[in-house]
Amino acid sequence: MEEGAADLRQRKKQNCTETDKMAPDERNKENPNLGRSPKYVLFQRFAKLFFGCVAAVTSGMMYAVYLSTYHERKFWFSSRQELEREITFQGDSAIYYSFYKELLKAPSFERGVYELTHNNKTVSLRTINAVQQMTLYPELIASVLYQASGSEEVIEPVYFYIGIVFGLQGIYMAALFVTSWVMSGTWLAGMLTVAWFIINRTDTTRIDYSIPLRENWALPYFACQVAALTGYLKNNINSSAERFCYLLVSASTYTFMMMWEYSHYLLFVQAVSLLLLDSFALVQTDKVHEVYKIYLFSLFLGYLLQFENPALLVSPLLSLVAALMLSKCLQTFVPHKENEHVLKFLEVKFGLNTTKNFTVNWLLCQESLQTPSQDFFLRLTQSSLLPFYILVLIICLSSVTQVILRRISGEPLKEKITLDDGRIGERPEIAYHVIHTMLMGSLAMMLEGIKYLWTPYMCMLAAFGVCSPELWMTLFKWLRLRAVHPVLLALILSMAVPSIIGFSLWKEYFPRIMTELSELQEFYDSDTVELMMWVKRQAPVAAVFAGSPQLMGMIKLCTGWMVTSLPLYNDVDLLQRNENIYQIYSKRSAEDIYKILTSYKATYLIIEDSICNEAGPVKGCRVKDLLDIANGHVVCDEGDSYAYSKYGRFCHEIKMNYSPYVNYFTRVYWNRSYFVYKINTVISFQS
Repeated sequence: MEEGAADLRQRKKQNCTETDKMAPDERNKENPNLGRSPKYVLFQRFAKLFFGCVAAVTSGMMYAVYLSTYHERKFWFSSRQELEREITFQGDSAIYYSFYKELLKAPSFERGVYELTHNNKTVSLRTINAVQQMTLYPELIASVLYQASGSEEVIEPVYFYIGIVFGLQGIYMAALFVTSWVMSGTWLAGMLTVAWFIINRTDTTRIDYSIPLRENWALPYFACQVAALTGYLKNNINSSAERFCYLLVSASTYTFMMMWEYSHYLLFVQAVSLLLLDSFALVQTDKVHEVYKIYLFSLFLGYLLQFENPALLVSPLLSLVAALMLSKCLQTFVPHKENEHVLKFLEVKFGLNTTKNFTVNWLLCQESLQTPSQDFFLRLTQSSLLPFYILVLIICLSSVTQVILRRISGEPLKEKITLDDGRIGERPEIAYHVIHTMLMGSLAMMLEGIKYLWTPYMCMLAAFGVCSPELWMTLFKWLRLRAVHPVLLALILSMAVPSIIGFSLWKEYFPRIMTELSELQEFYDSDTVELMMWVKRQAPVAAVFAGSPQLMGMIKLCTGWMVTSLPLYNDVDLLQRNENIYQIYSKRSAEDIYKILTSYKATYLIIEDSICNEAGPVKGCRVKDLLDIANGHVVCDEGDSYAYSKYGRFCHEIKMNYSPYVNYFTRVYWNRSYFVYKINTVISFQS
């Protein structure tokens, strides 16, 4: 027995000695930098960082130039007159840009800000704080930069304005590049992210349709916040880099909140993702709490600088972070009705209630608030984004699930993850992005407008995955691959797969992009130009115009005249005004319409033929259909619905020029698309 025990100890000693001898070789395989001089390692890291940053900045600049070139080719912007340029700003975009113009016309910046915060020249019978109500901080910043930089003699205001927005889109692209690079460790992932983003531009951004939208100003800052948060959540980050990421998260979170009135909803989704990470012990708890402090500080500053905006006090983000009981008390004591129509919309959207309310049904009919079409998924599949996104998501989600199960069973996480471990789900930043993209994807499946928030991060996550050796190694561990060395194969695939994808995308889509930039597209709305010219030349200065909110936004921008409604949907009073003014397309009497219009001190009425005679792809979603439902003018017979009223449709009847319509309204201008009527102050009853 003693000889056997001695022999066993001798073999163990030999094995330990062999292991000690082999350990340096194994460590060298895992980390090739070992054994090299510190100067060489430092130079290698610096070179990698430098060229990666150059690639990120170059990608952002090229994207900004691409947008500018495409915009010029689409609208012939440089060859248009000022009025024709302004008509390209549709709907609520027109309102935002009109206030930028007013700031530049003011005798001083301070006076301009005062006039915006005490504005009584936009909506009849109302004095509004336009900065708070319409989140005009982007316009304030743009006007300050334009005047302070001395650009008046160099560039026109409109070019300066859209140039800032295009520049921010370049920052947006660079931030997505950096996020994918930080996650995968190679800036090849960033290049692939950029390619997928541009190719799927129809589903990643609305910059083509409306430049001044708040999201186009805000989302670049959110992308910077996500990039910084990704670095902040990493386990193997040094203290100085962690501090830098923390400060960047703080600054970008606050700026994001100031740029967009709906930013706190998106931050709420992010906070839920962090809460789940913390609940499953996938991230350091103190880091999550630090991010919560940033949320609270940003909400507090936003509340103060947005003129004590009550929407921030009752936001779900505050409810989550600052505790449910505190939020309940605030919702009890803070008088605020802004979110009521949102809650009603969600109730009807999810089938919890039904309504005849015009505003709610009109919102439900908006394309951005409906479920995504099949074309959306087809486009993402054709560009190869969706298949690779699903593959990466499945692998990462499965790995994260394994980590959660290990935590539940009491198994500790490894302090340092190596490539050979094949445990990509143990990286907290990966777990965060998996949860965040799933939450955003779930919302996008219900509301198509959310796709503009989700699809860019699909590009980033898919690009990171195919370029990450850890992801391929995780897959090979599950498959128990033994024919080829798994680490070597993972490294090869992380280079080969994105290269093949990039080459195929370049071959198929690069000629299309070049064709887009070379073709001149025609955009000219002669009827609208003629209408605006008539208003500027013929309408008195004290005129107040009534019509659809989208047209009123354009009237405000192009002429500066006062209007009765605006295309804004975060104010209960404006929503009610919109519904009342839309009655000009309903089946109501001339007297009813006259009373509605004069109650808002309107002096001119504009009828749009496109709304009055709207055919519409979906019956029941036309404005006149929604009005008939809300007004009770719909009769159901054997499963079919018919509009019925003792009065004809106002927008049709007023064109006939017979009593009693001519008693209340006098036609003063018309063209193929618009009919303008003066609202009579003295009613003359004709037979």
